[in-house]
Amino acid sequence: MRAVIQRVSRASVTIGGKVHAQIGWGLLVLLGIEDADTEEDIQWLSSKIVNLRIFDDAGGVMNESVKDRDGDIILVSQFTLHAATKKGNRPSYIKASKPETAIPLYEKIITQLTADLGKPIGTGVFGADMKVELLNDGPVTIVIDTKAKE
Repeated sequence: MRAVIQRVSRASVTIGGKVHAQIGWGLLVLLGIEDADTEEDIQWLSSKIVNLRIFDDAGGVMNESVKDRDGDIILVSQFTLHAATKKGNRPSYIKASKPETAIPLYEKIITQLTADLGKPIGTGVFGADMKVELLNDGPVTIVIDTKAKE
């Protein structure tokens, strides 16, 4: 799994002209799923997302997590995070899972994030044409790949 995590002042997902999910302060997470992803990846990534200390404490130091600050999360599936751009100018998405594999994993990480955060999260709709709007706070953007745990 590959995630782009953005600390936001606000974020929303609009589908067909209607707001599907919106949050104030918290995290917008874009998620790419590949066939090699497992239940272990879901648990590790979810824990990392909710416990990532990228929010300022009282002293102005990034020392608190979204969970510490009772923030919100929106999770949006994005197969293009697995784009391969080595050859030519048209990206290949061969590593991105097909819906029959990706949807169950996407649903599992929604459940895991909800449990780890202690409250429901907002989501996009897998495969939908979504308009994602955000106000990046900081800006703070972190990229995590469960296959390269750095």
